[in-house]
Amino acid sequence: MLLSLNRRRRGPQWPTETRQATVRDTVGPGLFRHLGSRLREDLDTGIARDPATDSRFEMFLASPGLHAIWVYRLAHRLWCRRHTRLAGRVLSQLARAATGVEIHPAARIGRRFFIDHGMGVVIGETAEIGDDVMMYHGATLGGRSTQRTKRHPTVGDRATIGTGARILGPVTVGDDAQIGANAVVVKDVPNGSVATGVPARIRRLTTSQDSHEQLFQDPALWI
Repeated sequence: MLLSLNRRRRGPQWPTETRQATVRDTVGPGLFRHLGSRLREDLDTGIARDPATDSRFEMFLASPGLHAIWVYRLAHRLWCRRHTRLAGRVLSQLARAATGVEIHPAARIGRRFFIDHGMGVVIGETAEIGDDVMMYHGATLGGRSTQRTKRHPTVGDRATIGTGARILGPVTVGDDAQIGANAVVVKDVPNGSVATGVPARIRRLTTSQDSHEQLFQDPALWI
């Protein structure tokens, strides 16, 4: 009788071969090769975008934004496997506590993404971010619905999202768009546009001027 109760407490027992295959599929050599190549790419991206950092080693040790992205990449991989989904969610919360950056593991984020400073960034579950996107501290990709649907923003390639900006709902921020500091965006932002203010006003960048110079014509991008 006692033996029977002990077996009952243990719950269902997976065959040894199944348990080994599960672990191997989740954290196998392919995963570490993939993460290693992404790590080097992310370090180089961070150095290119942060003039205060002189080396990969310094970036590796002292960039909470990158730390949050690296943990996200692992958490996302776990999230994509139903049997390790809870582990991915818990891992993302540990990263939030350590870095101040909250990225839901279900979000989809492209390559060479960089978060400067990191603190206060929130990226929701159904958010999608393209390649080469730059995001500053305090920015939010949030939702405006409690329904289980696409409720977070989609951000195109090479976009820049300024400090404290809030992009809310299933809006689209186009390629090369720039969102000013503290802007509140609730409508689509076309490719190559600038959005500033509350609510955000949208204007197109002109092709006759250097794009870097145009940024300084609108102080709202930085305030």
